[in-house]
Amino acid sequence: MRAPVEGFLSRQRIRILPAMRKDRPELPIRPVTEVATLDELLEHCLPAFGGAYLRRLWTLLDQAIGRGIPMNMAVAGPVTASGQHHAWLCPLLETGWFALLSTTDAVCYHDGHRALDGAARHPIFQVPIAGDDSRLRDEEVIRIADIAFDEELLLSQDRFITACLRRPEFQRRMSGTELRHRLGRLFAALERKNGAREGLLALCARKAIPVFVGAPADGSVFLNSLKLWALREACGDAYAFELDLHAEVFESCAFHLWGLRESEPRALGTLILGGGVPKNFNLQPEPALSQIFGLEGISGYLYDIQITTAPVSDGSLSSCPPAEAVTWGKVDKEHHTTTCESVPGDYSMLMPIVTKALLAKRERLEALRVELGEEQLLERHPEARGYLRDAAGYRLYERRADLVGKLMDEVRRAAPSLRPGAPQPGS
Repeated sequence: MRAPVEGFLSRQRIRILPAMRKDRPELPIRPVTEVATLDELLEHCLPAFGGAYLRRLWTLLDQAIGRGIPMNMAVAGPVTASGQHHAWLCPLLETGWFALLSTTDAVCYHDGHRALDGAARHPIFQVPIAGDDSRLRDEEVIRIADIAFDEELLLSQDRFITACLRRPEFQRRMSGTELRHRLGRLFAALERKNGAREGLLALCARKAIPVFVGAPADGSVFLNSLKLWALREACGDAYAFELDLHAEVFESCAFHLWGLRESEPRALGTLILGGGVPKNFNLQPEPALSQIFGLEGISGYLYDIQITTAPVSDGSLSSCPPAEAVTWGKVDKEHHTTTCESVPGDYSMLMPIVTKALLAKRERLEALRVELGEEQLLERHPEARGYLRDAAGYRLYERRADLVGKLMDEVRRAAPSLRPGAPQPGS
């Protein structure tokens, strides 16, 4: 008589397990005690849930940088007032991987605080998020979450911005990228004078990284210009500065076209931190080129990697995932399932870690280049070509006249179909 277990087994079908399917990648799990570097930690020790979002963020950034994709960045939030530009943003931009920056007027304004003549007397300091704001107001202290500074710091910044805008070189119509480039050079001079660490605009001016602000009127750089404009209108004071918004948006389109047609990979990526106007402005060149100007062969971003705290259910642009952006043409529809990620999180928590991992990998590849030589390094680590691209960067600000001219030539050729009253497709 058979044993019960044997009888049960004899009645079961023999099932042959299939080989691992490509659409079922193995879950990466390695104990933290078996990894030596931060990038290994991000790749192998974050198997699931929120950790997996961070792993995918790292994987895609590593991939895009290794492929040499020119990256754009959109960043919202008080990154300069809080000192995050010194902690991780400036070190990331220093690599030469990023072609341009989209941000807010406030980020540009607060960038100058630590270099002001009176900065040592009015340092930025920590406060409790749930503290006594009435007391802070009585003390003329302004709070942003858990950092604070004396109101005098803002008044000093206003005086400096006003003095900048009254200089002769500002007395004409110009795009916002030129305004911020010129401010960056003046900020840099102030930083050198007072021994302050290099700020965001100074770095972007030095590396010729164009800085775009999609809502320039929503910040205090513009408010100081407003004061000078009002004095001109009310009292006849001399003031001729004017922002050329058309030129600024056109520049962003020209740079997008450069990425698609002239950069080595013929593709672009974007890293979006936060949301709001910086994100929207960063995504607008594709529809402007394809939908508004009607140019052929225009594609969206190949890589779209974003970190946002906004829930997708609120329907805002801040929470819009890359898949939704595909329907607008802003993200490449052929690859978005493998080259895009929207991470629900706070970039101030994640970006210091990710930046450190990227820079550490770059340092290791640089050391290997010295040890192995260029040819052997690229044979073993092909991603080194992208990681070790020229740190001078793309210097698009210096090329803007040429690139804008090329796009203007495209507009001239398309003009007959763009003018009002021209026959439209399908009409």
